[in-house]
Amino acid sequence: MKTKQTYFFTAFFMVVVSTGSCQKKQPAIGGTNTPPNPVITTPIKTDVETWLTQPDQSSLFQKQNIGLLFSTGTNSNPTITVDTTKAYQTIDGFGYTLTGGSATLINNLPAAQKDALLKELFATDSNKIGVSYLRLSLGASDLSASTFTYDELPAGQTADNTLQYFSIDQEKIDLIPILKKIIAINPSVKILSCPWTSPTWMKTNNSFRGGSLNPTYYDAYARYFVKYIQAMKAEGITIDAITPQNEPLNPNNTPSLVMQATEQATFIKNNLGPQFKAAGITTKIISYDHNLDRTDYPLTILADAAANQYVDGSAFHLYAGSITSMSAVHDTYPAKNVYFTEQWVGGPGNFPGDLSWHVNNLIIGATRNWSRNVLEWNLAADASYAPHTVGGCTTCLGALTIGPTTVSRNVAYYIIAHASKFVRPGSVRVDSNTPDNLSNVAFKTADGKKVLIVLNTSATLQNFNIKFNNKMVTTSLGGGSVATFVW
Repeated sequence: MKTKQTYFFTAFFMVVVSTGSCQKKQPAIGGTNTPPNPVITTPIKTDVETWLTQPDQSSLFQKQNIGLLFSTGTNSNPTITVDTTKAYQTIDGFGYTLTGGSATLINNLPAAQKDALLKELFATDSNKIGVSYLRLSLGASDLSASTFTYDELPAGQTADNTLQYFSIDQEKIDLIPILKKIIAINPSVKILSCPWTSPTWMKTNNSFRGGSLNPTYYDAYARYFVKYIQAMKAEGITIDAITPQNEPLNPNNTPSLVMQATEQATFIKNNLGPQFKAAGITTKIISYDHNLDRTDYPLTILADAAANQYVDGSAFHLYAGSITSMSAVHDTYPAKNVYFTEQWVGGPGNFPGDLSWHVNNLIIGATRNWSRNVLEWNLAADASYAPHTVGGCTTCLGALTIGPTTVSRNVAYYIIAHASKFVRPGSVRVDSNTPDNLSNVAFKTADGKKVLIVLNTSATLQNFNIKFNNKMVTTSLGGGSVATFVW
């Protein structure tokens, strides 16, 4: 269940310094209504590119025109040492949930603006941010305009075991057209799908909200997943992974469904896994998809040998618990993957606090605790946080705020951009130490580049070194600022 984090944060004026000398801060070009851009000046020679976001929004994922040159010099500054000889998990990508509401808002933009926005989000050249991973709701989520599944029944009927009424036609209005445009831009984008509820006739309460899956319909529900994956494939959309249920311990959303750990294990081992195998479906099955305070849930499923064989790993949210618990799950079952699949920003938002908390806990924290991905919650909403269901989230701030002909970029846009543009799928997390106040994570990309994302968790300017292969550069980062360094 979503509960807004509380932040205590003071924004300070910040400058970036390089190799011991102050550099004039470049004017912010991106702004909240335009995509990020490199600075428009004569470029200074540098070994390390720097992209900066400041909590006062004077720089928003803006490339810095500063010279960071590796040398063998020494100083007394704290040092972040990047060691590519120590490698950890492979990265699948960074992105958002493309909710039904997000798809509708984007699809309703004027054609040229829609195409430009999708290229900005999913391409990697120039001022694009290279989103590489999406989560979809399998049927309606609470950020759809109304509740629906792919197999609701005509009046007077009580069951559809043969799934004769199954149809994804509702998704052909907005979601599928947008997905096809995204795939044309980035054919390798990974897609994870999960339901907020089963069809209501399969539930113990015959309602979109709450209730549980009736065991009588476990087999039909597994076939529902199979038909969905096959129907999307017929549209040219490959579903890389599914989770059996979004937030299975949350009965209070609209839609929602409660599925206890033992129930999910039974469903996976007796129905979903065998049916995927019989149908030749290679889509990953990822368990849980809920908060990190209940790691007993995925551990129960992984401890069931019959379920374990079908499960790729476990997915988590952080509305409760600690991000470090991802490592505990990984360490118990190191052959299984862990994923971070949802975190909201509560509107109207607190840019400095949201930026710091999300970068520290998710972009840095989740990946340092073995996650193969990081997904923020909602890609887009309008200025009133709509659309949403009656009983759904009424204050979920999208990464984008979209009007009839306007697009504004919010904090989650920049949070994801700091990783998605540079840490491409196939990158590997590598070792880096964490000096006081300099939370960070490092990666090596498939083409050999090194990427270091650093958050200054203090309120004051921090001088520090970045060391690699016995050479270093010296730079600074203002209080609460985030920088991505690439060399």
